[in-house]
Amino acid sequence: MKNKFRLLLCLFASLSIQTIRAQKVVTTDVLVVGASASGIAAGIQSARLGVPTIIAESSTWLGGMITAAGVCAFDGNHNLPSGIFGEFRSALYKVYGGPSKVATGWVSNTLFEPHVGDSIFKTMAASTQNLTIKYQWQFQKTIIENGVIKGAEFTQTLTGEKSIVYAKQVVDATELGDVIASAGIPYDLGMESNDITQENVHKGPSNNIVQDITYVAILKDYGLGKDCTIVRPAKYNPDEFDGASTNYYFNLLRQKPSVDAQKMLNYGKLPNNKYMINWPGYGNDIYLNIVEMKEEDRQKELIKAKEQTLRFIYFIQHQLGFKHLGLADDEYPTKDRFPLIPYHRESRRVKGLVRMDINHIAKPFQITNPLYRTGIAVGDYPIDHHHKKNPEAPQHLDFYGVPSFNIPLGVLIPANNSGIIAAEKSISVSNVVNGTTRLQAIALLIGQAAGTLAATAAKENIPAEKVSIRRVQNELLQTNAYIMPYFDLPLLHPHFEAVQKIGATGVLKGQGVPTGWANRTYFHPDSLVNRNQLVKDIAPYNTLKESQHKTLLLSEAIDLIIQMAAENKIIDTKNSKNSIQTTASNYKWSLQNKPLLTKQIKAAWVDWKFGYFDEQMPLTRLEFAVILNATIDPFNLKQVNHQGIIIE
Repeated sequence: MKNKFRLLLCLFASLSIQTIRAQKVVTTDVLVVGASASGIAAGIQSARLGVPTIIAESSTWLGGMITAAGVCAFDGNHNLPSGIFGEFRSALYKVYGGPSKVATGWVSNTLFEPHVGDSIFKTMAASTQNLTIKYQWQFQKTIIENGVIKGAEFTQTLTGEKSIVYAKQVVDATELGDVIASAGIPYDLGMESNDITQENVHKGPSNNIVQDITYVAILKDYGLGKDCTIVRPAKYNPDEFDGASTNYYFNLLRQKPSVDAQKMLNYGKLPNNKYMINWPGYGNDIYLNIVEMKEEDRQKELIKAKEQTLRFIYFIQHQLGFKHLGLADDEYPTKDRFPLIPYHRESRRVKGLVRMDINHIAKPFQITNPLYRTGIAVGDYPIDHHHKKNPEAPQHLDFYGVPSFNIPLGVLIPANNSGIIAAEKSISVSNVVNGTTRLQAIALLIGQAAGTLAATAAKENIPAEKVSIRRVQNELLQTNAYIMPYFDLPLLHPHFEAVQKIGATGVLKGQGVPTGWANRTYFHPDSLVNRNQLVKDIAPYNTLKESQHKTLLLSEAIDLIIQMAAENKIIDTKNSKNSIQTTASNYKWSLQNKPLLTKQIKAAWVDWKFGYFDEQMPLTRLEFAVILNATIDPFNLKQVNHQGIIIE
């Protein structure tokens, strides 16, 4: 009996040792789970800030929906070439030969082949120090110690080898928010009732309905005379696609199509005679709610999505006569030539430090909590939901006009859960707002902000919620990222940064205007400063007296700067050791001596290329923003909390 017991002990010990050997343990500062659009941007940004970073990706591709899912046409942000999105787009221009070479379809200004996008991300990653990418690592579960997320466990899909990664900060950049779910972090899924959101958009009760998904296909033109027609799919009926184009429209109860078959294809026409098949309505969208399923069950259910797209491909080839179009043989390393993953438009949405709803987009400068002050990413696409394939879903969210907007930092941070940051489509927004924050360019920018936040928290050894919002915004501005969505002060404008910063203080507010598919917010740089409005807006920084003047004179602005310096105890003379070296110029300002300060501003006026100078002239909004940013720098003078309230 004793011998048998000893044998069992030895066997158990041997198995334990083998398990330990088979389970690698890795330590890093930042762990990004998923190389989605947000994931690759988060990893690159974190590593660029000098922080050891690992991206763990279940496939062999980088970019998520932009590449691996085949949604290779940017929706929105064409006029806001912010940060890593702008960098990626510039790389596309270089590959194809300029903006006109990627304006091949009418759904977007920028379309490209998926494999080209993947190669660009891989080139960016390869040139980034401190970044390690683990391909074919399937996420299994989070590691939690004393209520704090410490890392995650993965399985290598080819070998079955298990790995544990410990990190100071984890970023959930999965397509469906699997990390936050594994960690037991509260989240929402589906539509909230108006009683909860107060958005006055979705008037029905709360439900678990998500948007339709799509298994995109990339078709290639193999040349006239070629017959690429696939085998007739099971359950094929052309009437399923009745109304997809005017070439096949018999059921008059369906919405009348506005395009013919060729224009339908040209919707997603790519360079090199390829077509992205991602057609809404009576095309290849399908309703499948697989978010809460286990991975193996998801894959079984997704067969239905592929079958939906195969039937649509056959319809295009057989019914519409495009036999020379077939699945591209030079895009995906899959047996069926389909993308590696489907296009998920919706995910779990974490309950964050703040919740962004449509009011923060529609009227950001008027609501109680000015979350715009904490902006870390920008977007200009309208609210766009896909629900046509689910008859139980409300059908009023196809296109809901809004101004351009920014996304507040607090939506990336789960409430009461340390060690993890949400990205991709899992940020804390309402279901309605997800209809615009879900898109490709915005996801890249969300990821860049998540990487900045994670790296900064890791460097400072503090929780993400304790990181200075202004610190994150400053880091983003240094990468040519927008924190305010101003259309009329573009990135290449010499005073871009000054206006971004002053805009984020709220001292000068913008005007949002819904304009369609590329919405706008205007700073109005050439308009004169409205003095009465300034009295209200500058109050957190200074008490400005009422006046009969409707505008702000330069002389008054100089008085205001001196007063602000005094009220905020900024002690500074030209020769003082405490003098401020501004980020806007090489001037050191004498903030207690009006004649000397006036001389300094007059000299700077030339550098700023403002032209005419007169102490009694009324200031434009641009002139005042630049002066204020250069001298007082209110953006960095006072911190702001996650609700957008300036901390006194």
